[in-house]
Amino acid sequence: MLLSMTKTSDIGAAASAGHTMGPNGGLAHRRATLQDVASAAGVSVSAASKVIRGAYGVSPQMKERVTEAIEQLGYRPHAGARAMRGKSFTIGVRLVELSSPFPHEVAQGIGDELEDSPYQEVMVASGSSPDRQKRSIEALLDRQVDGLILVAPWLEVPWIEDLAQRVPVVTAALHGPARHFDTVVDDDQLGAVMMVDHLHALGHRRIVHTGMPAPDLQGPFVLSHTARQQGYELAMRRRGLVPDVIETWYSEEGGYRAGMEALSRAVRPTAIFAGADIAALGVLRAAEELSLRVPEDLTIVGYDNIYVSTIKRVSLTTVDQSGHLTGSAAARLLLERIDGREAPSRYVVAPRLITRATSGPPPPGSP
Repeated sequence: MLLSMTKTSDIGAAASAGHTMGPNGGLAHRRATLQDVASAAGVSVSAASKVIRGAYGVSPQMKERVTEAIEQLGYRPHAGARAMRGKSFTIGVRLVELSSPFPHEVAQGIGDELEDSPYQEVMVASGSSPDRQKRSIEALLDRQVDGLILVAPWLEVPWIEDLAQRVPVVTAALHGPARHFDTVVDDDQLGAVMMVDHLHALGHRRIVHTGMPAPDLQGPFVLSHTARQQGYELAMRRRGLVPDVIETWYSEEGGYRAGMEALSRAVRPTAIFAGADIAALGVLRAAEELSLRVPEDLTIVGYDNIYVSTIKRVSLTTVDQSGHLTGSAAARLLLERIDGREAPSRYVVAPRLITRATSGPPPPGSP
């Protein structure tokens, strides 16, 4: 009995040291596994994998323990492991906050494009915090997704470039010359210029724009909301007008606060160009609370052409950038990447001005 217990103990120790017991009780060398590394370091397999992949969110202490276990066991990652495992046939999709219908339209486009393929999308929403976005992306990688679609990523581009060298990546709403990943963008600057030109042609000169904070990106990389603000400012200056931007968030509440701020001034704007339709809905609420008629007293316009904008009681003048087309194009590019294409590709969605009932000339007698 004592001999049997000793042999069992030897087997466990040998396994921890990267060995198995030979047929006659001797030690036989075998390749150390990731499970061996995790066991020796006293961490989970997922945590050990993150250290080996150089993933985000690994503490120095964990990295030191796993590195020490790797050195002791002589562990070498198996380069062919992924190929041997085969594809998971899942696509990871990282969405922005779901307060606006636009991300839902993008998601629908992705799903429709993948409908006739063997791939299934797995979606997460993680807001605009870079740390939270990185954690959600790493969680998708831990599930062995075959590719990633990142919608409006508030992340430093070198981090995305490094990620794209490990797994196929397509971004949506990120402008700039990517090297290792594909991009799908709307021509946001052109869309904003089209809207300002429309308002100017109606006679508006005091045009407020509701924008959003710009993430810490190195030029020429910008997200879509920054490109829209740039287009607005460019068009205003071309017309000899002074840009007037109120920084808020693309949400109904953000639009409401921006609207109340603009409409509380001694000299009100005659038009408010919300950077997104969801924010325009908040501006409409502010105008209603102040008993302002739209468009007789105030013109309100948006960007995105979400479904609610088409409802007759809303009938919002906006710029259409087709969220569905954005999603389907992103999925199509990612499938090409998974199939082996390496050269970066950029797909540009052409904006369209949609004029409806919320835009009209400024009120008579406005200065």
